[in-house]
Amino acid sequence: MIDLEQYTERNPWLTDAVIVTALFGGAVLGLTLVGPGEGRPDNVWGAALLTGLACLTLLKARGHARTAVVVTTLCAVVTGSLGYLLTPLLLAPVMVALYWLAATTTPRTSWTFGGITTAAVVATAVGLDNFDEMVALRALGPALWLLLPLALGSSSRLRRAYLDAVHARAEYAERTREEEARLRVSEERLRIARDLHDIVAHHMAVAHAQAGTAAHLLDSNPQLTKTMLADLQATTTTAMLDLRDTIGVLRTGGADDESLEPAPGLAKLPDLLTSCRSAGLQVTCEVEGEPQELPSGIDLSAYRIIQEALTNATKHSSTGSAHLSLHYRNGALTITVGNNSSPTVPPQSDTPGFGLTGMHERAKAVGGHLTVNDVNPGTFEVVTTLPLQTHLAPLRLPTIPTSS
Repeated sequence: MIDLEQYTERNPWLTDAVIVTALFGGAVLGLTLVGPGEGRPDNVWGAALLTGLACLTLLKARGHARTAVVVTTLCAVVTGSLGYLLTPLLLAPVMVALYWLAATTTPRTSWTFGGITTAAVVATAVGLDNFDEMVALRALGPALWLLLPLALGSSSRLRRAYLDAVHARAEYAERTREEEARLRVSEERLRIARDLHDIVAHHMAVAHAQAGTAAHLLDSNPQLTKTMLADLQATTTTAMLDLRDTIGVLRTGGADDESLEPAPGLAKLPDLLTSCRSAGLQVTCEVEGEPQELPSGIDLSAYRIIQEALTNATKHSSTGSAHLSLHYRNGALTITVGNNSSPTVPPQSDTPGFGLTGMHERAKAVGGHLTVNDVNPGTFEVVTTLPLQTHLAPLRLPTIPTSS
């Protein structure tokens, strides 16, 4: 079944044709109306042709409102000059043309044309030699009837402009949400990439050190070699499990509470130190101040920064030792990881690579900062300061542009 409303919206000419037919019928009826004590004017067919022309002009009023106003006004003025009473039935074509003018043009244009039209019609209705007690009534009636469509058309234009602005704002907000979603996805991918780098770099460095130690002790100490190989197997198994869990997040798009462990934090620091010591790096740990429970994001960042710093120490330490210091004070946690670097390795501060870049980004992401100290020859120190509480920056919404 055809929806008449949707059909007329797709075919506005049908609505215009119905309106023109109804207006012409009313105009023919208006030609028969006369004032009190007045006779019916002659030239009925001429007046009918003028009203018919005015009605037909309305078929183009949507796209040529100014022309429609001029033509219908001239027809009404000529009809009134022939002696016909300018009732709302005869003024209806002018009223419709003024409505489309106010609805499709600027207020200045619509009220300028409307004022001229009203003045011309009122002057015609009053006449030059017919100033009697009815002059006010003859002038007030046409003026009010012609000002009404101007007000209705202006209201329709303002309402349409408001709806267009609402739709534009909704589309802009939708685009903003989509862009924010894409930004969130990019940030999450970057975070996962950092986790992958930390996992692979740490475990591979430890495995490399364990394999090298085992190869060195193979002939002189077979029993210790077996221990090192067992530790190597545990290290590679842990690396594969961590990689499986992280890649699993990428595959499924979310964490599986039954299979994935919580994100690592400082609570797993003893396991990390044990792993480093099994690779031959002797790590001393010192804690100052009262340890506090950290937010999950800061806790994860602290763990990953320590992990990456100890991985670098495993690769480059010339003495096989490193020092870790955790200092809680003044609402911040200061982490210091230092070691003696090998003189055969270029200073890491000159070639930061992805490891130091990742540590800088992790510290910055939670509101902290990281510095690399390589002042004294042969020494290397990473100092990180992280807040003990998460401080969220205020959300700044973009200004939605408005049409001038």
